[in-house]
Amino acid sequence: MLLYATGLRVGEVLRLRLADLDRAQQILIVRETKFYKTRLVPVGDAAAQVLFRYVDRRCRELPMPQGTSSALFASRSGHRLNYQRVVTLFQKVRAQAGIGCPPGERRPPRLHDLRHTAVVHRVVSWYQEGKDVQLLLPRLATYLGHVSIASTQRYLQMTPELMQQASMRFANYADLDPCEEDSDA
Repeated sequence: MLLYATGLRVGEVLRLRLADLDRAQQILIVRETKFYKTRLVPVGDAAAQVLFRYVDRRCRELPMPQGTSSALFASRSGHRLNYQRVVTLFQKVRAQAGIGCPPGERRPPRLHDLRHTAVVHRVVSWYQEGKDVQLLLPRLATYLGHVSIASTQRYLQMTPELMQQASMRFANYADLDPCEEDSDA
């Protein structure tokens, strides 16, 4: 849930410590990212409430070998979860849910695809809200920890919903009715 809600990388989530959660501000401190940066990532209200409940339970039920420097997402021993183990668990859950390789795709959904989905949904939402997507893309790149907007654009796979929103925006720009068929087409 946190991967989708924040667009964080799997490794970033697994490196989070209890002390990296600022409950009052609903912010995660993401340290030592892919490009050795630290950034602050806000967490929306709904995701924050679920995260707070998890943290309360985690602190009650699991050991904290390093106090507040202990892993946020931990094994039964209180230590950080292993990346490959988490990926393997995701694959098992995906298989049990009967989710295979979608038609036309080369592989079944991966855990990292939640980051891609989060980015596409954010951009679709901006289109629906009438926001200036081109102005907001550099901010999204910073939020995601990318060094350039080109890295963020790679996440924007053309989904039918994104294509529809972009087409409607263009039609409004060109002052066309998107439902009106062009007889010359």
